[in-house]
Amino acid sequence: MGRTLENKKALVAGLKETLSESSMALVINYRGLTVGEITTLRRALRAKGAVCAVTKNTLMSKAIEGDERWAELSHLLKDSTAFIMVKEDVGGAMKAYQEFQKATKKTEVFGAVMDGKLLNETQVKAIADLPSKEQLIAQIAGAINGVATKLAVGINEVPTGLARAIKALSEKEAA
Repeated sequence: MGRTLENKKALVAGLKETLSESSMALVINYRGLTVGEITTLRRALRAKGAVCAVTKNTLMSKAIEGDERWAELSHLLKDSTAFIMVKEDVGGAMKAYQEFQKATKKTEVFGAVMDGKLLNETQVKAIADLPSKEQLIAQIAGAINGVATKLAVGINEVPTGLARAIKALSEKEAA
């Protein structure tokens, strides 16, 4: 039994809503993946603030119709496509996809759209090489902590140095 018109409209509305919250949409060929493998990918991506949707290209084309931000996505609608829509951590989601791809060796990237621009596979891999949100936060926290530690040591040295100078002067006068 096929989908009803109301069902298709609801799917398109859901895709539009997800795209409106997303900063990037990655299009992959999912041919050859089992249901278990696609579920594993979805779980890994969900943890990084991304959604993996397997839908017909015609439904996705209806979802992006009239939206300049996602218009370039129409060039990638071919074959068996799955759409990874990244809401939050682009770098983390891309790393999660790359780890999945290395483990299964069954998917390939057709391309992506980010900020209305079409990205090829090389550009997508460059984005994946960027540090994740958590890594950036850790690096910033480490840098701030390092500065605070150096400042505390420097401030502590002033009275310690003054105390040593006074002690040396009192020992000199006593002798």
